[in-house]
Amino acid sequence: MNIYPENFRWSLPMKNNLNVNIDKNFNWEIIQKELRNQFGNEIYESWLKKIIFEEKFTNYILVSVSTRFIRDWIVSRYLDQILGTIKKFNKEIVRVEFKIENKLDIEKKDTFNNLDTNISFIKDSFLQYNRIDQNKSFENFVIGESNKLAFEASKKVSENISHYNPFYLYSGVGMGKTHLLNAIGLKLKEDKKVTFISAERFMYQFVKSIKANEMVKFKDNFRNTEVLIIDDIQFMNGKEAMQEEFFHTFNSLIDKGSQVILSADRPPNKLIKIQERIKSRFSGGLVVDIQSPEYELRLKILKTKVDELNILYSEKLKLSEETLKFISNEIRNSIRELVGALNRVASFSRIYNRIPNLNEIKIILKDLLSINETNITIDNIQTLVCKYFKISKNEMLSSRRSRYLVRPRQVAIYLSKILTTKSLPEIGREFSNRDHTTVIHSVKTVEKLKNDNNEISNGINYLKNQILYKKENEI
Repeated sequence: MNIYPENFRWSLPMKNNLNVNIDKNFNWEIIQKELRNQFGNEIYESWLKKIIFEEKFTNYILVSVSTRFIRDWIVSRYLDQILGTIKKFNKEIVRVEFKIENKLDIEKKDTFNNLDTNISFIKDSFLQYNRIDQNKSFENFVIGESNKLAFEASKKVSENISHYNPFYLYSGVGMGKTHLLNAIGLKLKEDKKVTFISAERFMYQFVKSIKANEMVKFKDNFRNTEVLIIDDIQFMNGKEAMQEEFFHTFNSLIDKGSQVILSADRPPNKLIKIQERIKSRFSGGLVVDIQSPEYELRLKILKTKVDELNILYSEKLKLSEETLKFISNEIRNSIRELVGALNRVASFSRIYNRIPNLNEIKIILKDLLSINETNITIDNIQTLVCKYFKISKNEMLSSRRSRYLVRPRQVAIYLSKILTTKSLPEIGREFSNRDHTTVIHSVKTVEKLKNDNNEISNGINYLKNQILYKKENEI
């Protein structure tokens, strides 16, 4: 499950300040004004103002923010609306790519005019691009049984170039492939010329080079590197001419002893629309996979990330062992989802200036947890509320306004609103065709009662757990 929208690409590129390809007709200042009008001053000043426009491409734009936390917050809450606003001014834009660029990076750019000579960039009219991230190293990669082999193999590759060639690393989404590739690149760039690029970007450069009649430069750039790292090679499908060029580039590098490192979401023999001879070359090297993270690794990663957040921010995130174990046990398939879940909890903590309890965390992470939403119906909610308040369903749905009936009815309406995707009129119809304004009044009443009355708040928490998990309350 991917918590990020399809129009978001998890890219952390670095680029220099030469030959930036900015479309003069694309005015970011106008878009910023529109965002301020749409979201209001508070949200704009707190979050959207922090977005720095970097570059526009054919169908997407590249922007930067200073921290991962800011990126994750913007992506999870505002990205769809931001993209919709951008499309008003340029319909060709279909996604937004983010990179992290902190103040230290900017200061380095201002101080040094020359790029690190051991990192290869495409020169002149080509896009200045490299994906190496200083924050993804071997030292901060969290190791467990599921990824230990991949970690050790990656270290061996970085210590003994071309001994394992090519090195092919694969796993599902969000397991740490890119982190390991980045760690290899960081280590090797100390004394080798490293080119780190995504398969999608490789294809883009290839097509652009053909159109600009600059294939000689393209070939020189990729065939003269000492280490070529390509991420997500599964996207290099189709495009026979491009695969032909890649095949010859691959062979040229292998023949001269350069290291080729690749990652994908599947083993070589499962790649689709990739030439058989290319798949055969991939299989001829060291092929290693990363398994799904085990419980101990997931818990270890969460604790490590909490420590990192507490170093970055003055407001300390003090989650209980029970909470960390719960998240680790429930989110099993992706490290990226696991970290995303922690970021949500951290965001809640900063907004409300308190640590959420376990029941609140279940609500915050509802879409990530293993909950069968088809079982959450208004009928089930009504049944459980009636049982809790010891009234019949006929009494709840009647027109009577006795106090002992009004409160359960309001609670059931409130729970129907927050635990289902039904609209206000649909909820009203399930409660004997009550008007949607009655639904709104019930929701506001219960929200106020929750804040003022601990007994009612605990009762609602109990009912939430009964509905979502069929478990007793965990406050």
